[in-house]
Amino acid sequence: MHPGAIPRQPAPAGVRALVREALPEGHDLSVAPVGEGGEHSTWWVGDRYVLRIALDADTTVRQRRELALRDALRPVLPVAVPASVASGTWAPGLAYTVDGRLPGVSAERRPVGAEGEQDLARLLGALRTAAAPPLPARRPRSLDALGAAAGPALARLAADGEVPGGLAVDAAAHPAPAATPVVLHNDLKGEHLLVSSSGRVSGVLDWADAVVGDPAEDVAGLALSVGAPAAGRVAATAGHAPAVAERGLLLARYDTALRLADRLYGDDDSPVPLLRAQLARAWER
Repeated sequence: MHPGAIPRQPAPAGVRALVREALPEGHDLSVAPVGEGGEHSTWWVGDRYVLRIALDADTTVRQRRELALRDALRPVLPVAVPASVASGTWAPGLAYTVDGRLPGVSAERRPVGAEGEQDLARLLGALRTAAAPPLPARRPRSLDALGAAAGPALARLAADGEVPGGLAVDAAAHPAPAATPVVLHNDLKGEHLLVSSSGRVSGVLDWADAVVGDPAEDVAGLALSVGAPAAGRVAATAGHAPAVAERGLLLARYDTALRLADRLYGDDDSPVPLLRAQLARAWER
């Protein structure tokens, strides 16, 4: 391999060989791709495991940090997080992990119920005081800058009939970020929340983007996943100040307007139906 080159997505034969080496005999070693992307390759292994393969050095660093973080958080979180049953390198300097699958389906496919909201509130409450391995620190984002960009995006979306004309950026003074940074999942999208048949949160996936930072960011993620009113209730039950919830909802609303506009008029390649659904949830009143 040329120095600095990014490996191609591994072929099924290579994945099967890796799984045979990683897992003991007696397991179902059939593999099927979950999806492919620029950062990682993800495969189902039988019906019990998920194989995630890092394709570059940065993703390898984040994956290894994620494994340590999950192990540290597992005893204190009220919801399940995946556990790695095997990990190592599949190419020089590039990591993989085989994780046990958790029960439930994505919150994009099944709504979170009232008890599930309580699960999420306990999750945010636990993260407020959790001790974790060293994580990157993320500075709070500027709501003024986001709002200035989101206003024209909303106007263009409204002109094209993408959103109701009544949606507008709140020009009032924006709430300041909370003084104390907390551990953040930092990507609480619906696809990372697993929901049981009873509406409980049965697991939270993909902690690779975790940082220490503004608690409003996880509130914003929940607004995209379960809707703004539910995200506000979760934040309040978790013990966050009203300003944290308000800031989180504004982050979500500005972000969703900018992402949908970038997809329709720019170079984002995210699925349009998902972006529309996230915007609708974030702007719920």
